[in-house]
Amino acid sequence: QVQLVESGGGLVQPGGSLRLSCAASGIIFRVNGMGWYRQAPGKQRELVATITSGGSTNYADSVKGRFTISRDNAKNTVYLQMNSLKPEDTAVYYCNAEISTIRFSVGTDYWGKGTLVTVSS
Repeated sequence: QVQLVESGGGLVQPGGSLRLSCAASGIIFRVNGMGWYRQAPGKQRELVATITSGGSTNYADSVKGRFTISRDNAKNTVYLQMNSLKPEDTAVYYCNAEISTIRFSVGTDYWGKGTLVTVSS
């Protein structure tokens, strides 16, 4: 039993900032990689940013320099700081985490239900 719950979405004006959070809870032995994906209307889900358990990050070209992914391993939480937001960033943002629920088991992917980010004037 693992749950990923996103928070922080909402309406923001172009150029504004927003900070998303995603907390994993439940039966968790280890959280490996975590990341954020997004899906805009009429488009496929795309990778936004990922972060390994060691802190290595990867970003989509479209958000480099504007978004920052981070994590707090003690809280099993991943964050996405979004600055200089553009209308093109409007999408449902989904949290993803690879989690092992049993010692020595391989991790499996879990997804949050998403949080809507709307960038509009």
